[in-house]
Amino acid sequence: MTSASGGADMVDWNLAVATATRLVRPGPEVSRAEAAAVVAELRRHALEAEEHVRAFTGMRSSSLAEAAATPVLIVDRPGWVRANVAGFRTVVQPLVEKLQARRANSATAGVFGTVGEKATGIEVGALLAFLATKVLGQYETFAPAEPSLEAPDSPAALFDKPRLGPDGPGPGRLLLVAPNIVHVERELDVDPADFRLWVCLHEETHRTQFTAVPWLRDHIQSEVQSFLAETDVDPGALLDRLRDAAGSLGAGLPGVGNRGEGGQTSTGLLEIVQSPAQREILGRLTAVMSLLEGHADVVMDGVGPAVVPTVAEIREKFQQRRDRGANRLDLVLRRLLGMDAKLRQYQDGAVFVRGVVERVGMDGFNRVWTSPNTLPTKEEIHDPAAWVSRVVG
Repeated sequence: MTSASGGADMVDWNLAVATATRLVRPGPEVSRAEAAAVVAELRRHALEAEEHVRAFTGMRSSSLAEAAATPVLIVDRPGWVRANVAGFRTVVQPLVEKLQARRANSATAGVFGTVGEKATGIEVGALLAFLATKVLGQYETFAPAEPSLEAPDSPAALFDKPRLGPDGPGPGRLLLVAPNIVHVERELDVDPADFRLWVCLHEETHRTQFTAVPWLRDHIQSEVQSFLAETDVDPGALLDRLRDAAGSLGAGLPGVGNRGEGGQTSTGLLEIVQSPAQREILGRLTAVMSLLEGHADVVMDGVGPAVVPTVAEIREKFQQRRDRGANRLDLVLRRLLGMDAKLRQYQDGAVFVRGVVERVGMDGFNRVWTSPNTLPTKEEIHDPAAWVSRVVG
């Protein structure tokens, strides 16, 4: 499989999509009328949530055109897979170019490259099939540029169908995964309308963060590209780090719920295999992601009491679900994929945001969006007073 530019790719992306679509579990059983009602309600809630978030945070999009350029897509599980594959292709392009340059000097690159791309395509597809059942919503920072949608399979199609791409980088887009939202609201036994609006409040906060802070997307993209630029594509060096990773993970797997020194859960596979330079970049990215996720959690709960009558019940049940995971296998996969770190980002970031707002109010907190220099460091995420002292003074 080759990329649109005609060069060898790292992953057979079409095979990844086909694999994920074949493996992904079906969503909850609903009639067509019920599905249409869910999609329509999510579209209404997404629009409604936008005004609630802006009123609560005081953040406004830098321009109406920029806000309009970040669409809200209601997707099913295969649609989420397609959207993320398109985003992956955009993000990893610098790494693809490094690999192409290395392969150009190898006489066996053609044969082994094709085999590797197909094998990786199957692996990525299996991973996406698992994740496609977990995500309720997602702001896709590195979505490909418009046109972002393919023509629907039929005039009566319910869900948006993201393009596989690649179209080059675009301004971003918001995804709401309707089957997963319905699945969780049923599992928690909560009011469906309230739960759907509550989810939209969280995801719309992410959309507002990026449309109201023009430099934020470029800053994160620069960090990600620096991270990829540090990637060693030498198979021997990568194999050594994978061996270290396997030894570390193997030592900890029997006690999936065990914690290491300082109460921190043992690191995941994706973090272990990084080089020292990448770990430094990863630390900065972790701080930013904790800020964004924690801010969204604080906003959804802050807006909630006024517009979501059952917000206290939803938060309690949802947090219990987050903490326990679905089952032991789910906990193992969450740890291997670094998803436990994602859950800590919500918690640590929310504590930081609340700590800052308690000290200097929402206007003082919003100074975090002034420039990359006012973002919290990884240490400050755990010490709101230190950030206030440095930035607000």
